[in-house]
Amino acid sequence: VLGSKSLKNFCITWITVFMALCVILLCQLLLRNQDQSTVIKRSNNSLDMIEMSGFICGYISCVFYLGSRFPQLYKNFRRRSTEGTSYLLFALAMMGNCTYGLSLVLKMPATESFRAVYFLHHLPWLIGSFGVLFLDIFVS
Repeated sequence: VLGSKSLKNFCITWITVFMALCVILLCQLLLRNQDQSTVIKRSNNSLDMIEMSGFICGYISCVFYLGSRFPQLYKNFRRRSTEGTSYLLFALAMMGNCTYGLSLVLKMPATESFRAVYFLHHLPWLIGSFGVLFLDIFVS
């Protein structure tokens, strides 16, 4: 009972954080589109609030996505069994994560100077797809 209550509180907290981030991002998008004439031209290397919000959402998504596999791993470990696990679900998720991660890698620019920036900009999604793929191997 204690575990389910703390899990419920954890989920409620993260849903609240997620909703707040969505509202903040929506407000930033509305403010950005409201008056484009007052926007100061930024350099190509700097990040504006919208891009920074995207990175923050990307890393939060990465944490949620990676964290989604730990309850199943813990349950399998405690029971010392994988009984009841839907292998088709995990096989399809593994294929999806593998192809998504590969699509990011294959889209990487050819020039090395752009490759580092591309890699850093896509890091949370690369970690999410390949990290969950790695965890799914343990679940299966």
